[in-house]
Amino acid sequence: MFKIGVITDEVSQELEPSIQLAERFQLDGLELRTVKDKGVFDFTPRDIAEVKAKAEEAGLSICGISAPFYKCELTDEKEIAESLRGLETCLRMAQTFHTKMIRGFTFWRRKPFEEVLDTILRRFEEPAAMLKGTGVTLALEADPSVNASNASQLAAVIEGVGSPQIQALWDPGNQLYTPGAEVPYPDGYQRLRPHIAHVHLKDAVLNPKGEAVGCAFGRGLVDYPGQFRALAEDGYDGYVVMETHYRKKGTLSEELLKRPGGAAFSADGYEPTAECLENLRELLTKQDSAGALEWRLV
Repeated sequence: MFKIGVITDEVSQELEPSIQLAERFQLDGLELRTVKDKGVFDFTPRDIAEVKAKAEEAGLSICGISAPFYKCELTDEKEIAESLRGLETCLRMAQTFHTKMIRGFTFWRRKPFEEVLDTILRRFEEPAAMLKGTGVTLALEADPSVNASNASQLAAVIEGVGSPQIQALWDPGNQLYTPGAEVPYPDGYQRLRPHIAHVHLKDAVLNPKGEAVGCAFGRGLVDYPGQFRALAEDGYDGYVVMETHYRKKGTLSEELLKRPGGAAFSADGYEPTAECLENLRELLTKQDSAGALEWRLV
């Protein structure tokens, strides 16, 4: 059975409110992206020790490190070097937290995917070597702002790299933000299914212009009942992590969606994240009544 977590900066820049929600909904883990306006690439040993102590006190795992790895220019050697140094930091952090997942991307999209695929594959040779023997997976996410923006493109990258430690972070909701992407479930899921190492949860609807707008989890266009049924049937035992990306007051700007994190992003995040977790509980409870899934809440 899969485990459940939340990305902490969807709630607050402080850890305590995220821990409070995790305890309220009996979650298993926390995923880190930004804490106290500091991204994971910039965490100091003191930051890491503080996070570890608070998570352990609450009985929570650090289930993932949501790094912006390779969310940079494909041809900028300086940015790539900075990203590789960030990966080194995250690998040390993963050992401290006993975390098996670091999140990554496939560079900002500037040209058609087919024109840059070979270059992308070469850029992953060094990360693959860094990961070897660590027990940590670099989970690549399909995102509308990067080169592999849908499930088929992400599968092409992972299969081209050919490293067992470079796999997929499956975010069905992201498919809604990418024009021309596969239907999240079942089409996108089936394409990435052999490679999925981690899952993010968000939802969206389309406005009159056909643009995706974040909404409460389970109230949008992703077929989450079908998705969870498939995860259970396929024996997925990793994490599914709430990445709310929805606010009750207004909407998140395009720039905050592109580079999530920090105080402006986390503002007013507690209540919508609680709503999304309640909807998740409701959905899984209904499916459990049909004998498909198990939910641990009373």
